[in-house]
Amino acid sequence: METPAQYGQEPAEIRPETLRKYGAGWEQPTPAEVRAVIQLAGLTGGEAAQLVGLSDSRTVRRWTGGQSNIPFAAWAILCEVAGLGIIW
Repeated sequence: METPAQYGQEPAEIRPETLRKYGAGWEQPTPAEVRAVIQLAGLTGGEAAQLVGLSDSRTVRRWTGGQSNIPFAAWAILCEVAGLGIIW
């Protein structure tokens, strides 16, 4: 059974540029920032995947591992659930 994201370290600081509206200076979050937001939200990778409409957690692992970028819409949903505000 998966547990909420715990990566054995303090959550990464989340840059303000990643919390802006798309097109208003938004910058792609780093894999560490994606992991931190999932951790702040208290979600497992599978739960994060379900929340943003994915069928499994492999894509979330790609985001947190740096193999692919997280889409803005998925990032915005995770940020809202993590209590970082509504950025869209």
